[in-house]
Amino acid sequence: MDPNRPPETLGAFSPVGHVVVSFPSAEDTSDAMDALQRAGYGAAEVVRYDPEQMLAQVEQETANASPIASMGQELNLVRAHGALAEQGYSFLVVKAPEEEQAREVARIAQRFRAERAQRYGRFIIEELIEAPGEERQVFESPHRGLDAQTPSGREEDRAKR
Repeated sequence: MDPNRPPETLGAFSPVGHVVVSFPSAEDTSDAMDALQRAGYGAAEVVRYDPEQMLAQVEQETANASPIASMGQELNLVRAHGALAEQGYSFLVVKAPEEEQAREVARIAQRFRAERAQRYGRFIIEELIEAPGEERQVFESPHRGLDAQTPSGREEDRAKR
């Protein structure tokens, strides 16, 4: 993947066949990158973004994304990446087209304090690292409140209607 020409869908970052991992520090990112390379992921398969690079990408994509991009999760995740980058997070984008490869990337990343690891598939973006006490994400689920335009669908919300 060329970091200067990231893969997009409707103008929003969408690296299908890759895992996007966020790390709280540059040191964690470097250590994870070294571990991934020791595990066989070549330099062409692992792209690093420092916070400034991610913020620049987020700014460009939010300005240029198609209105249709806001219907899915891609634009929401672009914004979430921007929020993490503002806090100083760095990112790795790792080519992992097979499910087991993606899970391996997430396992390695977790050893280095990865906050999030999202696997970009053709039709779904899957969270591979669950925060303690967090229930597993269900794609586009109104129960998770992922779509700010619709009610959450939770029992207490339905009872209020």
